[in-house]
Amino acid sequence: MSKAPQDPPKIEFPCDYLIKVIGDAEHDFPVVVCEVMAKHDESFDGQFTVRNSGKGTFASVNVTITATGEIQLAAIHADLQATGRVRMVI
Repeated sequence: MSKAPQDPPKIEFPCDYLIKVIGDAEHDFPVVVCEVMAKHDESFDGQFTVRNSGKGTFASVNVTITATGEIQLAAIHADLQATGRVRMVI
């Protein structure tokens, strides 16, 4: 007996939403990420954490925003990619 595929859980907006942004470990990379977040979330408090890769080549910037919907998340992703500084958004 096979099970029918399940839809992934739906996110109920608005909600706190963690975004991890990976890019080159440059001193201003967190500032670039925070500027994009502030543009899309008026309540963004500017807090973030940074974790550098083992060799210090890459940095992961974690921020939590108040997500209002899929359109907002897609716009954040597009704006982060448009900076030319982002390797991956998780």
